[in-house]
Amino acid sequence: MDLPLPAKDAALPAPVLVVEDEPLLQQRLRGILRQLGYGDDALVFAASLAQAYAVLAEQPVALVLVDLQLPDGSGLALIEHLRGDDPGLRILVVSAWSSEDLILSALRAGATGYVLKQRDDVEVMLSIRSVLRGGAPIDPFIARRILELLAAPRPAPSSGLSESPTMPDAMLSARETEILRLVVDGLSNREIAERLHLSRYTVETHVKRIYRKLAVSSRTMAVREARARGMVGEG
Repeated sequence: MDLPLPAKDAALPAPVLVVEDEPLLQQRLRGILRQLGYGDDALVFAASLAQAYAVLAEQPVALVLVDLQLPDGSGLALIEHLRGDDPGLRILVVSAWSSEDLILSALRAGATGYVLKQRDDVEVMLSIRSVLRGGAPIDPFIARRILELLAAPRPAPSSGLSESPTMPDAMLSARETEILRLVVDGLSNREIAERLHLSRYTVETHVKRIYRKLAVSSRTMAVREARARGMVGEG
């Protein structure tokens, strides 16, 4: 059973990093993502934490599907790393583990949603579609407990400006800062790619993330905002 594909003019966030060590599960997730409209060139697979970190060192990603039980450790550490680097990143856990404690740990670490491998392809696809649309899909049996936790009193916000330009959400990674400085110097995406020995696609993805973090929509606005925040010199 196939679900309707997204409209052709609706850009799918890419690339997608799939962190899964079982070949059959990799193949299954590849098929599901293809049905959603992704091409193979937008999919990156890692069979371990080490491989996942190596991928992330080379390029930013827009969506992550991650298992929790990997050959070289727990996916929880990777989720924490991803969330710390990009607070807005979409992260969906696809795991066979269904214990309440583990699911809550994954969500606390920063997972956007959690779906069990035991679910059929349609349910997994619906969970991915929900994440892409800004949702937070959680297996039903744990949903009530999550709602109870969310209803608990939260600490009062600290005093000070609520929209400081140096809030963590706006902080750039080392690679993004490097690319931003080259943007300020007037280099095009192609020239930046050649300078840093990256693909043009990777540079474009970094630039889009920089725009999102700075809440701008053009290179001129990015340069102006970066200078206003003291991220780069006046040049």
